[in-house]
Amino acid sequence: MAVDNMLDVNEMLFDKFEPRLKNRFILEIDGIPSFLIKGAARPNITIDEIEMPHINITKYSAGKISYAAMDITLYDPLSPAGAGIVMEWIRKHHEAETGRSGYGAMYQKDIDIIELGPVGDKVGA
Repeated sequence: MAVDNMLDVNEMLFDKFEPRLKNRFILEIDGIPSFLIKGAARPNITIDEIEMPHINITKYSAGKISYAAMDITLYDPLSPAGAGIVMEWIRKHHEAETGRSGYGAMYQKDIDIIELGPVGDKVGA
């Protein structure tokens, strides 16, 4: 009796695995040069569950999504001054001297995390 779906030995070997490493990424934030970013935590989300009891069963559905704070560490060289860039960003949100607060479109920024492969190519999603 011949077996047609035998696995090849090369398919069973574990040679195609490449782990994601903490130091292989580029973080891009609008208005902040990437070379100023020293480190960043990975983004974390929490999805609450909604319990729906009905007669003698309970069903669950996805609820609200909460985004955790994401810590980012910047270098502060003389030029461009990292602290100055961050302070301008804060002033777009709220100006302490005048008490003026900005619109969300003024201070909200897009953040892109680009993962890199072992040779520096962009990978992952």
